[in-house]
Amino acid sequence: MATHSAASTSAEDYAKAIYSLTRETPDEGASTNDLAERLGISTGAVSTMIRRLDDAGLAEHVPYHGVRLTDDGRRLALRVIRRHRILELFLVHSLDMPWQDVHQHAETLEHAASDELIELIAQHLGNPTIDPHGDPIPDRNLEIVEPDLTRVSDLTPGEPAELARVSDADPEMLAYLAGRGIGIGSRLAVIARQPFDGPTDLEVDGAAVSLGTPLTRAMYARRRPAPPYVVDGS
Repeated sequence: MATHSAASTSAEDYAKAIYSLTRETPDEGASTNDLAERLGISTGAVSTMIRRLDDAGLAEHVPYHGVRLTDDGRRLALRVIRRHRILELFLVHSLDMPWQDVHQHAETLEHAASDELIELIAQHLGNPTIDPHGDPIPDRNLEIVEPDLTRVSDLTPGEPAELARVSDADPEMLAYLAGRGIGIGSRLAVIARQPFDGPTDLEVDGAAVSLGTPLTRAMYARRRPAPPYVVDGS
């Protein structure tokens, strides 16, 4: 199995972080401060690495706009993201690992697994399109389709929806949801929101659930068509 050097491992981590920070606003770059916070390192270390990425043709620093990936940098980021998300799915489906635990293991394995191994795993899993948290998996051509989703916190009360994506940033949050039987594909509807950033009352798979605002902001749903109105002809 091919491995990656420490230098390329750092480049992969930076490319993935820049992609994540600029995914929703590709015209805007990632700031040095945001990268330092995301990677847990100093801004000085970030500035040094950005220069290395620039020299390697993977990223460019645009004055007043932050750091942007080049086409090569974007392909590198998507290659790492594909590895990461397929490995997460493998850990869940083949090793029965809870969804709150797979991210940290995939973070390590993504740098050790070769692209050839990842393709074998993908075929074994049936060429999946989403990971255990609902994040889209780039295809083997490194194309990615970001679904049109809405934060659960922004759903209109009574609007039928289906949970399609959950942030994997907080393992305790994922464990909390799993403990209440809430996962990707759960059908839900907002019943009411308490004022002053209070909890949201929902119906999830037919059961009443109350979730805090940070949770509903980290959950993304796909709207479902409202059930047809049936006139009782009796």
